[in-house]
Amino acid sequence: MRRYLLPITLLASAACAPTAVQSVSPARADASPALALPGMDSVAGPLALRVEYPEEGAVVDARDSSFLFGSVGNGRASLTVNGQPVRVWPNGAWLGWVALPQDSVMRFDMVAVNAGDTARVIRTVRRPRRFAVPARGAWVDTTSFSPTGTVRWPRDEFLALGVRAAPRSDVSLWAGDTLLVRFAPDTRLEDVAWGIRAFDRDTGKLRRQPPADRYVGRIRGRALTSGDSTLVLRVINGTDSVRVSWPLDLAIADSAPATVVLDDDPDQRGGTDGITVGRAMRGGTYTWFWPAGTRAVSDAQIGGDLRLDLAPGVHAWIPAAEAVALPGIPRPEAVVGSLTLTSDSDRVVLRIPLSDRVPFQVTESGRRLQLVLYDAVSDANWVRYGSSADPLVSAIAWSQDDPRGVLLTVDLARPVWGYRTRYDHGDLLLEIHRPPVLDQRHPFRNLLIVVDPGHPPVGATGPTGLRERDANLAIALKLRDLLSHAGARIVMTRTTDSAVDLYPRTHLADSLGADLLISIHNNALPDGVNPFTNNGTSVFYNHPQSIPLAHAVDSALVRSLGVRDLGVGRGDLALVRPTWMPSILTEGLFIMLPEQEAALRSDPGQLLYARGVFNGLEQFLQSRAAGLE
Repeated sequence: MRRYLLPITLLASAACAPTAVQSVSPARADASPALALPGMDSVAGPLALRVEYPEEGAVVDARDSSFLFGSVGNGRASLTVNGQPVRVWPNGAWLGWVALPQDSVMRFDMVAVNAGDTARVIRTVRRPRRFAVPARGAWVDTTSFSPTGTVRWPRDEFLALGVRAAPRSDVSLWAGDTLLVRFAPDTRLEDVAWGIRAFDRDTGKLRRQPPADRYVGRIRGRALTSGDSTLVLRVINGTDSVRVSWPLDLAIADSAPATVVLDDDPDQRGGTDGITVGRAMRGGTYTWFWPAGTRAVSDAQIGGDLRLDLAPGVHAWIPAAEAVALPGIPRPEAVVGSLTLTSDSDRVVLRIPLSDRVPFQVTESGRRLQLVLYDAVSDANWVRYGSSADPLVSAIAWSQDDPRGVLLTVDLARPVWGYRTRYDHGDLLLEIHRPPVLDQRHPFRNLLIVVDPGHPPVGATGPTGLRERDANLAIALKLRDLLSHAGARIVMTRTTDSAVDLYPRTHLADSLGADLLISIHNNALPDGVNPFTNNGTSVFYNHPQSIPLAHAVDSALVRSLGVRDLGVGRGDLALVRPTWMPSILTEGLFIMLPEQEAALRSDPGQLLYARGVFNGLEQFLQSRAAGLE
């Protein structure tokens, strides 16, 4: 019996079996429209074999096939990867789709030849732990323990446990000689990688089975600790077995949940600078956005994640570091007072008196905004529309029959352009962005548009080394000139190669009260997605008011660039999260494809991209000016 097993050692091989290499011309590999992009220059320089991706020692997160790309310095050179030919483009770029061996260490031997000269690069990369095949017998992947660390959990609620271990094993958790949990094989289907879901059109990759090496269990009603090394996972596989300490300290949550305040706000201003984001599941997508000073109830914690109890059956997860405990303070229960609407040149403001700053959520659909106030009751005796009714607001109503709390509904005469929330002392303000006045013949006149050249930091790189951030900036500057010439006021988030973090970009657009936010990007695929069959143009949004804009720009980009239309998608991306204005993020071309990288290097290609965005914006604004919502 082995009584130890740290993170499992996977089978490694210094030499890999020859891999099949696919290097298909995009013109033959897909059914996209004929490219409208400018042609590619031929390069006849000295032989110089470079591998842009993957880097030495990288983890290639793919099961059976993935891509490699780089350049050879001469468009007449030939290239092989593990003995198999890979296409070289006239500018010296190369891109190959390769079959991956099952070894946990993969070796790629690349040889370029031109006019008697030879260059060779050997690149070694690793497979993810979950894709490797470990040795037979009993084993445990100690990096797969879930959960670990400090956990506070309600006594009457089951806590789910999960672990990866040898298939067809007896798996159990013990405290000394006491059996706590007997694990069962996880019958859920294997997860599909996010990149496959987002980009791959091959539905065959969605066929999957429950993983044989994943086990689940659950426990409730007791505290556990690994501090005395008595909390042990046992795995028995035939005559082999292993015991591993599970690093878990489980405490029972108090019967009375703790009240916390999010990003304490001593000035009671609740501005948009301090926003706490809530997620419906740990590590999930953003669902709630709360200003500093919001008070809520925490009923559980796993590591650095705090769970908030919003309403019966409704929980939100937030970073524990963004909450401050309020000992002795009872559960927040807000009373909603009478509502007041005021008008300004660029907005209308609904003032909502609250006796406590409870969590809330705003949802939009067409010409309606709805605000749910959790743990609230309404005492709104009246709704004051002001001395003269604002033409933007059709009606305001509230109801108490929603099980979550008070539901406020604001019906508008025009489609939602934008909104935001903030606290003003004890009142919650719902600010509604008044749609700009548009001239159908001159739709850009006097509009304030923030143009964001995506990255740096990070960003993708093409086969010949073109950095996405450089291409994005060149396109954005051309777009700025087109928009300025059409009468718009333009603010750039950057005009040089300087790194700008995400928050300052979105904060700039929000603080200026911009009418539109456009973020320029170019795409690259995650490991395991075939670039020859899954490239094209796409535009992303986050909030419904941005959907018409996203569709207009996507269609115009496809017409301008002549590439396949991957369509519009909702994305949890920082640059499209602002709610004050329609905001989109464009992914016009795939910088990893040689033809598209070459176009992004050229002035004509950059201008095609910029004109596509400009034409889409113009179409959207003209439709709004004509009342064709």
